[in-house]
Amino acid sequence: MTKNLNKVLLDIALNLSSSLDSDAQYQYLIDGINQVFPCDASALFILDQDGFLMPVAVQGLSSSVLGRRFFPKAHPRLETIMQSDLPVRFGADCDLPDPFSGLLLSEEVELDVHDCLGCSLYVEGQLVGVLTLDSLTVGAFDAIESVTIETFAALAAATLRNIGQVKALKAQNNKQKSVTQTLIQQARSMQGELIGLSPQIQQLRHNIVTVANSDYAVLITGETGTGKELVAHRLHAQSSRSDKPMIYVNCAALPEGVAESELFGHVKGAFTGANSSRAGKFELADGGTIFLDELGELPLILQAKLLRVIQQGELQRVGSDKHLLVNVRIIAATNRRLDKEVEEGRFRADLYHRLNVFPISVPPLRCREGDIPVLAGYLLEKVRNQFHVPNLHIHPKALSSLESQQWPGNVRELEHTLTRAALRAIQAGETMIRHQYLGGVELVDVKNTTDYLPNESQPMRGLVEQYQKDLIAHALEKSDGTWSKAAEFLQMDRGNLYRMGKKLGVS
Repeated sequence: MTKNLNKVLLDIALNLSSSLDSDAQYQYLIDGINQVFPCDASALFILDQDGFLMPVAVQGLSSSVLGRRFFPKAHPRLETIMQSDLPVRFGADCDLPDPFSGLLLSEEVELDVHDCLGCSLYVEGQLVGVLTLDSLTVGAFDAIESVTIETFAALAAATLRNIGQVKALKAQNNKQKSVTQTLIQQARSMQGELIGLSPQIQQLRHNIVTVANSDYAVLITGETGTGKELVAHRLHAQSSRSDKPMIYVNCAALPEGVAESELFGHVKGAFTGANSSRAGKFELADGGTIFLDELGELPLILQAKLLRVIQQGELQRVGSDKHLLVNVRIIAATNRRLDKEVEEGRFRADLYHRLNVFPISVPPLRCREGDIPVLAGYLLEKVRNQFHVPNLHIHPKALSSLESQQWPGNVRELEHTLTRAALRAIQAGETMIRHQYLGGVELVDVKNTTDYLPNESQPMRGLVEQYQKDLIAHALEKSDGTWSKAAEFLQMDRGNLYRMGKKLGVS
């Protein structure tokens, strides 16, 4: 008995880590129990979310039992087992009805009297199932020590736990795959198009095609609103990694206290509030692409850690001493002159050169020859579809006014201006966007404004920064000095506006 018991226990313990499917593991457990205990029948139940006991494996019972669900209130013996933390024995003289009476395969005639034994199965204090044994021999279980029964009950509970965890992980994995594919499809459908016929846009498209199918790092530069994120999406969509996710990271919005964790992940207990381990953005992007938007805002301490990932393809979660290897294509974007940031000590030179393998500059709208009419047509088509106004058009004088502006906010500013003008026209019951509907922001006639068109040679960067400074000051004046309202006025993120203002000396 002892030799056979030890072998069965070992086999069941080894089975906990086997690759058998759940049904096979359940049956393997029941078969082992029948080798040790003097029973004519046995059954393993799982407690479902509705409070029913569902048989998942039986031995010596009609297979029809597997198609049933047992409500404990209707079966007093099962209810008694569930209410006890210790094994429960039912003698031959017990008057509680047996749920399996008449279902034992070894019964030649229907017998209502036999011995029964049952154990409740717990995992970390939670009831997960029940194990029952039946014998036609009176007193069959009297000589069995409780510790032996409890040992098998613990193994049965462990089996249920392992199978449940594996099922949950598989379900989570399938769900994550589904979510990932959905996000990929949504990103592709929302990424928009590079609209324009100008030589500058043609060159931009050529640059994207040239580098897209490589794994080179790409640094996208350009002013706010030029479409740097759109370029990043096109680079990823045309790459060999297009079937993998592109993970977006806004470096300017990373909370300073947990920025490292957001990028590289952390282990449980690494810091206050780290109640579980978590993968960072780079791990999520493994095999795909990571897009580091507003890279110039990344703190110097994180720049050093980012450099290690780029150079060696390895990272460390916060609080861990293990190194993880990742295969990630990096696309970065910034509206800053990183070469100037390097000179002034705000950006690491080695990181800059690592990322600047293939630079792509997105041209500002004022430098795109003849693209405003094309963009206006494309943007208005979005408004027509959204508001179901198929005959909405823009008046030639209004279009000429748009072409005369410098658009410091670029395509984004043009889109917002057109959307506001279209809404005003629709509200007025018109299908023609006229010049007066463009009054949502004060469009500056730059061609006749000597402050912005100097007679003598001056650096363009300084002129643009001066115009940005005047715009921010104007927005603050309109907003009673409130930065959040000024950001709404200029239709941009409050944090970005505040940083830009402080950089330009606006208080």
